[in-house]
Amino acid sequence: MKKSTMIFLSLLGGITVSAQQPADLIITPVKVIDVNTGKITPNQAIVVRHDTILAVTTPQKAKQYIATRTFDGGNHYAMPGLWDNHMHFGGGDTLADENKNFLPLYLAHGITTIRDCSADISQDVLKWREEVNSGQLQGPTIFTSGPKLEGYKSVWLNDLEIGTTAELNQALDSLQRIHVDFVKITDNTIKPELYLEAVKAARKRGMIISGHVPYVLTMQQVTDAGLSSVEHLSYVWKAGVKDEAALSRAIASGDLKGRDINRYILTHFDTTAAMKAYRHMAAKGTAVTPTLSLGKILAYFDQDDHAHDPYLAYIGKGLQKTYEMRVKRVMRDDSAAIAYRKEIYEKESAILPLLQKAGVMIMAGTDAGYLNSFDYPGIGLHRELALMVHFGLTPLQALQASVVNSPVFLHQQRYGTLAAGKRADILLLNANPLEDIHNTEKIQAVVTKGQLLDRATLDQLLNKIKAGNAH
Repeated sequence: MKKSTMIFLSLLGGITVSAQQPADLIITPVKVIDVNTGKITPNQAIVVRHDTILAVTTPQKAKQYIATRTFDGGNHYAMPGLWDNHMHFGGGDTLADENKNFLPLYLAHGITTIRDCSADISQDVLKWREEVNSGQLQGPTIFTSGPKLEGYKSVWLNDLEIGTTAELNQALDSLQRIHVDFVKITDNTIKPELYLEAVKAARKRGMIISGHVPYVLTMQQVTDAGLSSVEHLSYVWKAGVKDEAALSRAIASGDLKGRDINRYILTHFDTTAAMKAYRHMAAKGTAVTPTLSLGKILAYFDQDDHAHDPYLAYIGKGLQKTYEMRVKRVMRDDSAAIAYRKEIYEKESAILPLLQKAGVMIMAGTDAGYLNSFDYPGIGLHRELALMVHFGLTPLQALQASVVNSPVFLHQQRYGTLAAGKRADILLLNANPLEDIHNTEKIQAVVTKGQLLDRATLDQLLNKIKAGNAH
């Protein structure tokens, strides 16, 4: 062999070796869904190292990487892992282990990130958050509010009860010390003026504020104060009446209370007024998490009491006991009350396309967890997405509510797309969810922080939870 040829081959070999980069996982071939645009790119390879996507490229170009594991994508659909942007861990310390079972339950259903909107076991949740982040515990990434802000003698357990500016500042100090991801404020007993002060104070500290809205306040008041997101659609529905300020005054004076408030909204809801209020929300950057699921379950409880749901096998007996309060309350309704609650649910949910049209950022969240009867962690998000589509969003908009809008809300820039530098949280589906939103349930594999869980592994997670609950 000529010396020049030997030198050329030697150089070529050196180039080949140096061009090959180490990776932990390559998934190929797949059809990659860009949830921002709805564009689908076929014949792609996703290259992962640690918890980060190195490249989304062609299978040919992916050969420059040497991976510990290559997974046959089978030309399935790849998209970012789902987010449940409103759930609750809770029910007291004795139910901590049953709550911990939510973690594999979420992963088994393709949900790689959850937002815990406060309950009564915050210390456990904070511990799980850190253990998941450090890799000690397998589960979805957890963002949590810690204990929520409330007034004195609230109905909720283990919240931070405040009645003065000093107590408000102490509460916010305590939340910052435990590094909460956002602040949650609810409307049970907190004084309206302190509610607005709390929103402004938290915003001044650079915190994200999520909340229920006292009915004596208008949507403009809370959005102008700086509320980041409204949790549950009922508060936003109220904002669509012709004169919300007059309604709020009537509620504050006691002239309107209970079911009469919803009757007033039914009678006085006005699309023009609603669009004005919703555009103001959009302009101020106030998002909404509709949580359609629980309302549907309770409104139509006469048609399905869920007592024999197969999914109950995945829910601990202690957590199932927490369902009883809402069940007993809804069982007291007569036929007229049943018809009325269905009408309220349908009218309230019908505002979803108005919010979308107005430019309000909509986030997908279930309200699943403890207390909220038969609103299940895991499968519940798929039902929430289906309800969003049922009430007027496109499948793409519903997916954006989960995968794109939720991380934007929490200022998490490593999520939302499958691209180099993004978090390696990936959902692999057997069918196109843009054609039918129910296809989000056809899960072939899940990648969480770079670790691949194939269908067999996901089934093992489910079976382990079921077996544990059977004892």
